[in-house]
Amino acid sequence: MAAEFTAETTGAVVKEACRTVGLDASGAELLRLGSNAVYRLSKSPIIVRVARDLDVLEDMERAVRVARWLEAEDLPATRVPTGITQPLVVGGRVVSFWESVQEHEEYATVGELADLLRRLHWLEEPESLRLPYFDPFANLSASLRRMDGVTEEDRTFLEDRAAKLHKDYDRLDFVLPFGMIHGDASIGNVLRHRDGHAVLIDLDGFALAPREWDLIQTAMFYDRYGWHTKAEYAEFVHRYGFDLMNWPGYETLADVRELMMVSWLGHQVAGSERSAAEFARRVRSLRTGEGRDEWGPF
Repeated sequence: MAAEFTAETTGAVVKEACRTVGLDASGAELLRLGSNAVYRLSKSPIIVRVARDLDVLEDMERAVRVARWLEAEDLPATRVPTGITQPLVVGGRVVSFWESVQEHEEYATVGELADLLRRLHWLEEPESLRLPYFDPFANLSASLRRMDGVTEEDRTFLEDRAAKLHKDYDRLDFVLPFGMIHGDASIGNVLRHRDGHAVLIDLDGFALAPREWDLIQTAMFYDRYGWHTKAEYAEFVHRYGFDLMNWPGYETLADVRELMMVSWLGHQVAGSERSAAEFARRVRSLRTGEGRDEWGPF
């Protein structure tokens, strides 16, 4: 069984992994500790991701394949260093290496996200990528079961909501072509490269699905939570070429994506008072239908 997921244990994993591939881990900086521990190496422009669970090995193998293919297609995305065989399993953790986009995190614009998605959706993926079919409810059911520190009352409420939405989802009539999606396409996954251009990051959610999935977060971040302005959303629609909010299935898809966001936050409840407070706020909103404009981005 792997040791506790802490800065100390993941730091040791990073040192061992770097030693294995011939990188210097001295002075590595921990940027984030969540479902992944994310480190920036000080001696080379490399980001090291340590995944909490071994069951993401297949996802990370696919993400590396996707990154190499996107580089061959010249689509701006996070790149993997050449000459490193990865991902690695070290100390019961999955470790992957990525080229650093720049020295500090700077997000690009929603207009640039729209450009990248439009380009991505035009590409025809090779079978060698072995992309899975995106099954939101399989992911959601597993996620709801794994929530830690959540009351049974809240868990039952969210599971009942998922069951109802599953029926509504099965009746949706998607209008965009079915094909490759990023899977978590939001402003949080498009960064400004040190050269100035925008790049897609977090490639482990690539899958085959209705393209509407890659548009839903930008629409609901504007419409439900006010995280994007009206002008920003108009720019996104103009540059992608489709307004998801005019599609009859928009509300149902937004409800499903929203429930995925809430269940993800339910995993952080036990270890963070801030997450626990936000989870409670969001569940209260789902029960009452009010207060979504008070949600904070995570």
